[in-house]
Amino acid sequence: MRASGLNWQGLMEQLHEALPYSEVTEQSLAYFRYPRRTVSVNLPVVMDDGNIRVFKGFRVVHSTARGPSMGGVRYRAGINAHECEVLAAIMTLKAAVADVPLGGAKGGVDVDPESLSEHELQGLTRRYTSELVELIGPNEDVLAPDVGTDAQTMAWMLDAYNESTDTTISGVVVGKPVQLGGTYGNKDARGYSAAILTRRMLDMDGGVKNARVAIFGYGEVGSRAARKLREDGAHIVAVSDRAGGTYNSSGLDLDALEQHRMAAGQVGGFGLDITLDELLELDVDAIVLAYDFGTVNAGNAHTIRARLLVEATNRAVLPEAERYLSGQGVQVLPDLVASIGGVVVNYLEWVQSHNNFSWSEEEVERALETRVDAAVDEVMALMQQHQTSMRTAAYALAMTRLHSATTMRGVYP
Repeated sequence: MRASGLNWQGLMEQLHEALPYSEVTEQSLAYFRYPRRTVSVNLPVVMDDGNIRVFKGFRVVHSTARGPSMGGVRYRAGINAHECEVLAAIMTLKAAVADVPLGGAKGGVDVDPESLSEHELQGLTRRYTSELVELIGPNEDVLAPDVGTDAQTMAWMLDAYNESTDTTISGVVVGKPVQLGGTYGNKDARGYSAAILTRRMLDMDGGVKNARVAIFGYGEVGSRAARKLREDGAHIVAVSDRAGGTYNSSGLDLDALEQHRMAAGQVGGFGLDITLDELLELDVDAIVLAYDFGTVNAGNAHTIRARLLVEATNRAVLPEAERYLSGQGVQVLPDLVASIGGVVVNYLEWVQSHNNFSWSEEEVERALETRVDAAVDEVMALMQQHQTSMRTAAYALAMTRLHSATTMRGVYP
């Protein structure tokens, strides 16, 4: 399903569309094009059979103009430095839209994590962290979970960093277990913010109650978005995982679906089985895209019948597809707004680690909703002022804030 269109060209084209609505100049946009640092590391790991296998790892720091960089580490076969550079730039923009004092980063290892044992995965994680130990830190570059990594991965990274530096610093990673200083709601945050934005947009046209919603990618992000939207009165009529999808025109029972998924290991076999392509073709009010970049691309954009496409993950709709869909009246709710919940909660955890205290789950949820609502308000105000798309408005807001920060630092004369 995923296209290979995650590139600088598409990102820069969309940023250029935002220039007339921001304070950004061509000079500052040129500065944005280049990451602050791109690091490539070779990672030898002793495998369970005693052989040594060398993996390729990457870490990109895009910007520190507004604060320390922060971004996920993804374990995915085929990842490369260029992909990390684009994703790091998107993280910079997302942090600016959320108005948190952070820059963007992204890292990864070219590996299929499911092909490794837990022992091998831990060895790879510790090796990756040790190779970067002089470049990361709570005031420099903060690591976060992403595709193929989780709270356990972050715990290993935290321990490897502390062992290498002889410290007990916890703020070098976020998304770690609550028992090690993590914060509540980290796994739910992106799905939660996607649901908040979806609800607000549906309420502007018919209301969220009884709206028909499909979820492409029913993992941690997609399932949280589904449950939040169901609480708001929507019907979740279809969900999918890697193996395929399941559909019920009157709405899926999410509690029973979860029991089925735990037993069967997939969502298929619960309702009416459908393919991934068939889910994207459903005539629904909204599709939450929670899998990976390039889900909707030039090859399948013409099949979309939903009124709203919600990017709960980075760049789920590629630029050429979005141009086509705009002409068809389909509105894309971009990643810079829909998925900022992850940035917000990671920021809260980072602050928590700095100050050695913790918030309750209710306090985190309130802070998350307040910050997401504030970002949506600002983006929508720009949309209405300039009569432009939500993505263009979000880019304009982010680039204006980045331009102001770099200018005040004295980067430009």
